[in-house]
Amino acid sequence: MSSPPSYPGIRISGCRALGAEGGNAESLDRLLPPVGTGHSPRKRTTSQCKSEPPLLRTSKRTIYTAGRPPWYNEHGTQSKEAFAIGLGGGSASGKTTVARMIIEALDVPWVVLLSMDSFYKVLTEQQQEQAAHNNFNFDHPDAFDFDLIISTLKKLKQGKSVKVPVYDFTTHSRKRDWKTLYGANVIIFEGIMAFADKTLLELLDMKIFVDTDSDIRLVRRLRRDISERGRDIEGVIKQYNKFVKPSFDQYIQPTMRLADIVVPRGSGNTVAIDLIVQHVHSQLEEQRKLRWDMAALASAHQCHPLPQTLSVLKSTPQVRGMHTIIRDKETSRDEFIFYSKRLMRLLIEHALSFLPFQDCVVRTPQGQDYAGKCYAGKQITGVSILRAGETMEPALRAVCKDVRIGTILIQTNQLTGEPELHYLRLPKDISDDHVILMDCTVSTGAAAMMAVRVLLDHDVPEDKIFLLSLLMAEMGVHSVAYAFPRVRIITTAVDKRVNDLFRIIPGIGEAAQALQPCMRARWVALGGPTTHWPAFSRELWRPLLWDRRGPRWQ
Repeated sequence: MSSPPSYPGIRISGCRALGAEGGNAESLDRLLPPVGTGHSPRKRTTSQCKSEPPLLRTSKRTIYTAGRPPWYNEHGTQSKEAFAIGLGGGSASGKTTVARMIIEALDVPWVVLLSMDSFYKVLTEQQQEQAAHNNFNFDHPDAFDFDLIISTLKKLKQGKSVKVPVYDFTTHSRKRDWKTLYGANVIIFEGIMAFADKTLLELLDMKIFVDTDSDIRLVRRLRRDISERGRDIEGVIKQYNKFVKPSFDQYIQPTMRLADIVVPRGSGNTVAIDLIVQHVHSQLEEQRKLRWDMAALASAHQCHPLPQTLSVLKSTPQVRGMHTIIRDKETSRDEFIFYSKRLMRLLIEHALSFLPFQDCVVRTPQGQDYAGKCYAGKQITGVSILRAGETMEPALRAVCKDVRIGTILIQTNQLTGEPELHYLRLPKDISDDHVILMDCTVSTGAAAMMAVRVLLDHDVPEDKIFLLSLLMAEMGVHSVAYAFPRVRIITTAVDKRVNDLFRIIPGIGEAAQALQPCMRARWVALGGPTTHWPAFSRELWRPLLWDRRGPRWQ
């Protein structure tokens, strides 16, 4: 955990003062955004918790063009916990607006905004009845599930995937479907009771209190509850006087002294927000170059034997002959595809022999018992590392009936040389499955390590992960095996060297380009930049239709 800022308890006044003293309605209205302007009102019918921000949108899809850099070291462990910022303050003080302004000013990828409103407790029937008549205190510490908040924040800081409840303020209940959050370099946690629990405070690396005049907060609350939650003005004022204001005075305002920074006037205080952003940037120190650390580590293991977790398909004359064909630069594209797919099928069938099996007895049509074997796990899931790994999916589907498929898009940043996570789609409850992780070639092992780390962050046991590749370099084998010694590595061949461009020598060339030649053309036709294009899976490209006018979305 990072050390606390060197300016505890500072109160930042900013560079702009309120235009007029007093609290009359006319002056308050000038301070509030008018209804119907270009800025839409904050929607709080359901709680908010989402990752920020996507960089390229279409009418039906969101395409991420800024990837997540490695959040772990060459040993496969988390290099640094996510930086957690706590935002406290009274109801309608502008916490979420301040949070979004911080996110925009930070300009770093993979920032998660987590709202405390998602963690209201499930109400009993009696409490539901009280809430319907504005007689339940939602501004009391007992209204929040602090155990769930703490466990969720801990997992996010550790880089794990978490499920967050979605609270419906109209029915005062949690929705059935929870949101999944994953991939946080910076976590912004906002809520009225953000500083009300000692254990929660210890998880926050920076604590900010948004201090807004009570009259302004009341006007904002009136507008929000009447226009967005369908409540009448009498009920809102009754709830405010009975619960909101007393709870603020008793539980929320005293926590101001725990804050590292107090921000008067909320989003209007740009000086405070600039100072906060500067401090966060100073905490997000530059990461070491993972790929180069891996290269140095692999060089140190060059004289070592290959790890016992590696299994290479037996080099029969048939296998050797197919490798000769796909490695020959004179081989036609059709022949390359045909023999590559044959090797992939053999590789998948070889890999399945490492799954757990148990004894079982079946009755044959002749009425006799047969002592055989059956799969001892719950389910098999395939995960392809796009774009080359997707070429192995047909072979997996051909030998595994009803197999579930997930995808991970990892690409190399041309400026830094580092792998970056751009897209992720995994089946639900993958943690219970044996996962076959597929990539066509593995040279340094950087992409494979990132994919394995993603699976571990989604609670897949390390010994249930099988990394399959058509061809691997010794450097990649050592890198993955050193970081994840219980991951089973399976391939058809291992080559000795990797050149200065991290290509396998002698290698087989760009398998993905031979097997998927049209995806770049579709990306460019969609309007994506030619300098950076993600090769998404078929499911994401399927809505792209073609007619005389060119590509269009369904």
